[in-house]
Amino acid sequence: MKSTRISRRNAIQSVLGVAGIATVLPESVYAAKPEPFREYGKVKITKLETFLVKPRWIFLKIHTDAGVYGLGEPLLEGRALTIQAAIKEVEPYLIGKDPRAVVHHWQAIYRHAFYRGGPILTSALSGIDHALWDIKGKLLNVPVYELLGGPTRDRVRVYGRASNAEQIKQQKALGFTVIKTGIAKQHPANIVENPKFIKYAVDNFASLRDAGGDDMDIAIDFHGAVSPQLAKVLIKELEPYKPMFVEEPCQAQNVDTMVDIARGTHLPIATGERIFTKWGFREILEKGAASIIQPDLCHAGGITEGRLIAGMAEAYYVPIAPHNPMGPISLAVGLNLAASIPNFLVQEQVTLGEGYLKKPFQLQKDGTVMIPKGPGLGVELDEALMKDKIGHDWKNPESYNELDGSVVDW
Repeated sequence: MKSTRISRRNAIQSVLGVAGIATVLPESVYAAKPEPFREYGKVKITKLETFLVKPRWIFLKIHTDAGVYGLGEPLLEGRALTIQAAIKEVEPYLIGKDPRAVVHHWQAIYRHAFYRGGPILTSALSGIDHALWDIKGKLLNVPVYELLGGPTRDRVRVYGRASNAEQIKQQKALGFTVIKTGIAKQHPANIVENPKFIKYAVDNFASLRDAGGDDMDIAIDFHGAVSPQLAKVLIKELEPYKPMFVEEPCQAQNVDTMVDIARGTHLPIATGERIFTKWGFREILEKGAASIIQPDLCHAGGITEGRLIAGMAEAYYVPIAPHNPMGPISLAVGLNLAASIPNFLVQEQVTLGEGYLKKPFQLQKDGTVMIPKGPGLGVELDEALMKDKIGHDWKNPESYNELDGSVVDW
């Protein structure tokens, strides 16, 4: 009896033949053309513009021949001219390219630099990435978060700031349900401090807790300006008042020191504003140096990299609380990322865009901001209102120990 079995290859060829499809697929249109994405589209980048914007920001516009431009915020505090120069150096690569190949351009800008990463390159790259996503969303007439899989939420929790009891009452009256404060101190912290310093700092936080109540989340930022020795003592004394998290308890360059601090307390430890790209966050996540990470989307690699960092963190059950003491474009970037990831916690902000945006964001009664509905990043600058805000010469503070004149962190 003749076998009715047929080979897998014969079966596939039979199906393709019935469908009228050639068994040999045509060669890729890119295979014979070494220039990347030469046939991708007709939209081309024509110009990059940067503007110094008060109080200390940089805004970027990337123009195209389609009449659409994208906005970005490539900030590096105290190094505005350096970032402008870095963007100018990248401009020849981008001119004439199709802006829609966002990830391809990220890879080219990052990897074609022999010395990769660091705050200067990744800050410039971050702002460029913002603007390219903004252009892509505008050309397709959808918000950026739609391009990243659609919204995971319809509003984003944001936090305000307070340093004393009266301020926290005011912030609560405005609708904020999360507040961040710093360490109350009468002088920069020494490596090891006396009981008076400790008591002053802890008593101030206790007054915030009393004024805000148990329903207010209050985070405290050590700003990396405290030694590991002092951080451990302060954290132990703060534990009864249940801070939402302790941010940058010490400088983050020595990850093992961060691990030691994190293992010594049940309070959530947060860090990330001075960490760049997925490679920087890898060790923090692997070693458990923080249970909340705070990538700054103006420094860490933009939306492209922020989404990947969030995915890495999700595998470790670590939420994202983006760092953002910057302008309204940066806030729009954070809101779009928050709207596209499952492990979002809270968004930092210092301005909702009044005096900068045609339609500033609005704080809701529940302490949130609604995700933007417009195409791209969903914001439009009000250049008439911004005329008196162009230009600045902001510098990083220079702090010294009052006793011996030695340098201290700010």
